[in-house]
Amino acid sequence: MQAGPIRIPTDSSDIEWDSCFHLSHQTKSPAHQQTYKLCPSYGSGESEEDTKTKEENSIETLPKEKLAQSQRKTAELIKEKMNIQANKELIRCVILSRIIFGEEHWKCAQALTNLAYGYLTLRGLPAQAKKHAESTKNTLLTWKGNMTSNKEKKEILGALIMLYYTLGVAWLLQNHGKEAYFNLQKAERSMKELKELDKGSVYGLQVSEKDLTIALGRASLATHRLNLALVYFEKTIGNVIAAKGDKTPDLISLYEEIAQIEQLRRNHDQAIQYLQQVGPFYLCVSVFTEVSPKTAETSALLAKAYAMSGEAQHRGR
Repeated sequence: MQAGPIRIPTDSSDIEWDSCFHLSHQTKSPAHQQTYKLCPSYGSGESEEDTKTKEENSIETLPKEKLAQSQRKTAELIKEKMNIQANKELIRCVILSRIIFGEEHWKCAQALTNLAYGYLTLRGLPAQAKKHAESTKNTLLTWKGNMTSNKEKKEILGALIMLYYTLGVAWLLQNHGKEAYFNLQKAERSMKELKELDKGSVYGLQVSEKDLTIALGRASLATHRLNLALVYFEKTIGNVIAAKGDKTPDLISLYEEIAQIEQLRRNHDQAIQYLQQVGPFYLCVSVFTEVSPKTAETSALLAKAYAMSGEAQHRGR
């Protein structure tokens, strides 16, 4: 089984990388089967056999070194918020992974999953993200089913979490709540399986449990399952408070979203409580300033909640 081809967008910023990709089709087989032109060793005093051994070692290590460099460069570019450049490095990682491992290997599928996630989170291009993620899904699932090494199985599960999260959020951005929730549930199951395999600990994943739970809450809201959406947001808020305390700015957007869910459930008093007593209005006053745009935004949400409540004691505030 082969992973689908990469189709790089044809805007001007990606033309040079598209040409790099087409070059990679000339080297589909693993690195040890490739033939590279290496500098001759005339006058070195080495035997033909020694030279051949060195050439084989160079063939094996050179692409791997370049892949490691490209992975490090990607992390640096993301940290510096140079998103387009980081996405180009992710394309380079896919090309090098195909040269080293071959198209059918799980590590190549993993690199393509990283690229799909990059198109989603770095470029905001859900269509491209979905295309790349779908093209590599079967490869990861096949390797996962046949894998005996726990270490490699953990890596594949991590890639599957990212893949299904990417598909779920991409569908959500395109207003397809049902498909979004379906894929995010698969990400949740893969997360659970990884926890069981890793004895309850999950470290080093690009998609955190918080990311996944928020996405599930939003997908539930998109499919009008308000009670389920509430459960996901309450779980996220509880986890954030346990990790960072109840004054962290991370809670602001969560309280705003859960207040809106309560408004849709016609629980206006509860919405007001989230916004005023334990929600972002209190946090905005302490974290920002009372005249900041964020405080004004939160005050507007609070005023709307009062207005929607329709109760006499809230009028005129």
